[in-house]
Amino acid sequence: MVFEEMQTTKLHILPTDNTPGIILDPEGIIKIKGRGMVLNNIEDSGQIMSWLDDYVSDPVEITYVSIAFEYLNSFCATRLVSILRKISQVVLHRGKYIIHWYYEEEDDDILERGEYISDALNMPITFIMTYDIKNCIR
Repeated sequence: MVFEEMQTTKLHILPTDNTPGIILDPEGIIKIKGRGMVLNNIEDSGQIMSWLDDYVSDPVEITYVSIAFEYLNSFCATRLVSILRKISQVVLHRGKYIIHWYYEEEDDDILERGEYISDALNMPITFIMTYDIKNCIR
C-alpha cells in the first residue's frame, strides 16, 4: 500500500464587516487583515488551526506573517494569540518566522495590543506605522 504525503494547500478566508481576511499560503506567507470583532466562525477557526498544524510540522525555511487590524477586540485578540502561538512552533522544525504588525499612525490601541501580545508570548514583532491600514498589505 502506498501512502501519498498530504500537501498543505493555500487557504483564503474572505473578510466580512466583523472578521478579518486570512490568507494561509504554504509558501510561508500568512496574512491577517481587517476588522477583528470576531475571528471568523467556529468552522473557519477549526480550518485555520488544522491548516497551521499541517504547516508547522513541515514549514518552509522562513514564514512571513503580516497582521493589519483596523479594530481588534479582546475575543479576537485571544484567537490571534492562539494562531501566533501555533506559528511560533515552526522553530521546532528548523523554521524561522518574521512578524510584521501594521498599525495606523494614530491608532495607539492597536499598537499597544500588539506590543502586549509580543511581550506575553515573548515573540519578536516588528511594528510598522502606516497611513492607510486598508492598503498596507495585499
